[in-house]
Amino acid sequence: MTQDNITQAIKEDSHILKVGEKMYNRQRQTASQHNNIRQIMRGLGRLLIQGRRVTPLKKMEDYIHPKNFHHVIRAVKKVTGFNENGNKFDKPTFATKLGQSVQRVADIIEAEALASQNNDKKVLVQEFRRMYCLTWNEMISSAAYRTLEEKKWNKPKLIPLADDVKRMHMCMAVRQKDYNEQLLNHKTPKNWSNLAKVTLAQVILFNRRREGEVSNMKLETYVGRDRSPLNKDVAEALSEVEKKLCQHFERVEIRGKRGRRVPIILTPTMVQSLDLMVKERSSCGVGNNSFLFARPGYDSRQRGSDCIRELARSCGAHKPEAFSSTKLRRQVATLSRVLNLNDSEQDLFADFLGHDIRVHRKFYRLPEGTLQLAKISKVLMACEQGRLADFKGKGLDQISITPHDGSHVIEESSGMSSEDDVKADSTGGTSMTQNQEEHHNLQLDDEQRVEGKTTVTEIKKVAVEQELVVDSCSSKATNKTTKIKWSLDEVQAVEMSLLTHIRTGRTPGKVDCERCIAAADGALSARDWRAVKFYVRNRIVSESRL
Repeated sequence: MTQDNITQAIKEDSHILKVGEKMYNRQRQTASQHNNIRQIMRGLGRLLIQGRRVTPLKKMEDYIHPKNFHHVIRAVKKVTGFNENGNKFDKPTFATKLGQSVQRVADIIEAEALASQNNDKKVLVQEFRRMYCLTWNEMISSAAYRTLEEKKWNKPKLIPLADDVKRMHMCMAVRQKDYNEQLLNHKTPKNWSNLAKVTLAQVILFNRRREGEVSNMKLETYVGRDRSPLNKDVAEALSEVEKKLCQHFERVEIRGKRGRRVPIILTPTMVQSLDLMVKERSSCGVGNNSFLFARPGYDSRQRGSDCIRELARSCGAHKPEAFSSTKLRRQVATLSRVLNLNDSEQDLFADFLGHDIRVHRKFYRLPEGTLQLAKISKVLMACEQGRLADFKGKGLDQISITPHDGSHVIEESSGMSSEDDVKADSTGGTSMTQNQEEHHNLQLDDEQRVEGKTTVTEIKKVAVEQELVVDSCSSKATNKTTKIKWSLDEVQAVEMSLLTHIRTGRTPGKVDCERCIAAADGALSARDWRAVKFYVRNRIVSESRL
């Protein structure tokens, strides 16, 4: 540790030393956890120093007493920067960790009481635990976790850009080639370290693996990897491309989070660099370091996060701050939701990333804010414009609506009203009851469907062949219909005024249709506003099926 007043306070308190000893006994072989042990002990040291200033408590043993619990709360709030007015912590994570650390001290004191058969001390510890369970959440945890959640609400969700990732891969490929040649020509610790850094970053980036998992890879793990050829019986279930991929790549299994076994896929260039590093370890001063990505002259290993950060800044990425092993993993897991993976494929992908499938499905979705802006907003706009019924039976991906549609709401509603149907009859237009209009609508859907066309020119050619059904008799008892083909001039006249409606999926109202007829210079003289409306609507339906 840094030799300061905190370290001195730790050395003087036996129970803080025992907390560190207990954690070390469990994690002595995991060097990456030694930093965590140091942080826990220094946190208790800070609490002890602050407690001496604001409370009568002098040592950690005094904290584990039910009558001193209010002093413990006061000391924790002071050292974590609690704001009484806002009910927030400046260091909310530190506050939650201190609660766990105090519990560790209570465990040690209770173990001592049991070993010495001191029932009085044991009862005090148990009463302290009871106080902790009843009060800690109310006084510390709830405010701390609320502070953490509020900090995440409007924090931008950065993930690396695909172009930046490509740029990073290209940069690493060039540097790996150069460092390989430098190490072959000059076997120095610096050249070995440069090759180790770029290879470590390559492995992390290609596999989207946690940086600590790859950085902690042991030399014996890589050397003892499985190199047996592909089993012939298993190969029968693979395609030719998959068989070639199995021959191209190599695989090594390492220890992951919570002791999980996680795989690492290695490309031929990675294997070439790693083999060269293993071969030249002794000549470059690596010595007996057990890590594959070792630091020459030390017993520690390279830090993958530092390697990625350094390369991201030097490769010219637009958003180098978005490059970290966590964000890279989030990127591939999130974008994999775009693929149509079945359940077994999702399980396989989550297992490779070292995720539980439930966690994978819950947290690695497309960004929640993007989904709300892109999909839920369509429903809200449809409700605002009174058009929700127009999208009956459609999913969110099938709804086509834009913010500019709001300016046409009044006109559309007037075009859809039953009163206009009556007015059209009184002015000599085609008379049609609501039931007849719905019947016509269904007929037109079947008879005027345009299938498989994607361009305006192709739609025009097909539209010439369309047939529009109009009621030729005003009598309700007469059901005879006449089919009138749409000419190319009529199609062009409609598209000149209402192509925007067709492209945005917005059915025009009566006013829009009458404007279209008036602007056509007689090309639509044989059509009434309903015919134009149904033509546009059927074009929208047909294009939605393309």
